[in-house]
Amino acid sequence: MPAIDPLLTATRLLDFEVLICDPRTEFVYGWEEQHGRFVPGMPDEAVLNIQTDERTAIVALTHDPKLDDLALLEALKSPAFYVGALGSRSNNAARRARLLEYFDLSGAEVGRLHGPVGLPIGSRTPPEIAVSILAEITAVKNGALLPQPEPAAPARAGCGLG
Repeated sequence: MPAIDPLLTATRLLDFEVLICDPRTEFVYGWEEQHGRFVPGMPDEAVLNIQTDERTAIVALTHDPKLDDLALLEALKSPAFYVGALGSRSNNAARRARLLEYFDLSGAEVGRLHGPVGLPIGSRTPPEIAVSILAEITAVKNGALLPQPEPAAPARAGCGLG
């Protein structure tokens, strides 16, 4: 079972329309219609083409900064009510730094990013991660207060030996 399947299954329970974009050829084929509609192209183009509005949630799940950052670049400038990205706290801290340094995003725009995506419930398995992600999206959609994330530990220079 691919890791995304539990998330796609759970979105159906919440009656969300799911659009999937992944330009990597190994992921283009095999999507079943019940999982959602496949949007061809690069992630930034897909975000622009789907005409996001205040009812849109966008989640970057590839773990590939070349793809996720493109989607996030456009998503954080959009009216989407939720923008999130998978990854560790340290990876998301690095992502925020990249978005601020190399892309034309303001601190407020980057501040909209939910990352690591999902509520901190100790998720380990794909179904637990799906519950966590959809719980956070639902909380934001309903205006519930969310726990404040702990800051990532600062990166240390050196090789870590000694």
